[in-house]
Amino acid sequence: LEISSLSESDILVLRLDLTDRSSHEAATNSVLKHFGRIDVLVNNGGRSQRSLFVDTNLDVYNAIIELNYLGTISLTKYVLNHMIQRKKGKIVTVSSVMGIMGAPLATGYCASKHALQGFFNSLRTELTDYPEISIINICPGPVQSKIIQNVFTENLAKSLETSGDQSHKMPTDRCARLTLVSTANDLKEAWISDHPYLAVCYLWQYAPTWAWWLMNRMGKRRIQNFKSGVDADASYSR
Repeated sequence: LEISSLSESDILVLRLDLTDRSSHEAATNSVLKHFGRIDVLVNNGGRSQRSLFVDTNLDVYNAIIELNYLGTISLTKYVLNHMIQRKKGKIVTVSSVMGIMGAPLATGYCASKHALQGFFNSLRTELTDYPEISIINICPGPVQSKIIQNVFTENLAKSLETSGDQSHKMPTDRCARLTLVSTANDLKEAWISDHPYLAVCYLWQYAPTWAWWLMNRMGKRRIQNFKSGVDADASYSR
């Protein structure tokens, strides 16, 4: 049994709405007032999606980008200003393997994660004068969480009826540990996933023609599972 050495003054919990961008500067200042500095920012807010594009209202796509992308870079902007003053810090962004590949039922989610990848990879090139500020992108595959219960669907007012079996997904603590290892070692990008997702990432990176062929076959099964009420991710785990 480990006993924490943290005291109450070492912990500060603030409620934060990523879509309320006007509150992000004040939240950053509250943290700085309490601790005096910010060493690490972990961007881990976002929602996934389960719906076909042809069935989905465009306001769903607006909401996905507002939350997953604009909310993330808004908070990053205020924290980065502080890190630039200190010339030190780590910005860790939880992207997804969907930021590397494309997949059916997640067109808006994939778009938001591709946007994050493009943004932070570009931001890294703007910070060459600050070698001690690290930009770290984490790309998990399926992880055990409540992300499925909270996905966007074809309608903003509609929730997903079934969350499916999560036993085939990576345990949450393993993903968290590998994220910490990646952060400690200043990896620019880490793919944290079991197979077959990890193998598909390599295909998408190095043999995209084969990846498109494979995704078409796997995608058809994913859509069939979704329509029959089975967790869409399960189509890739068998």
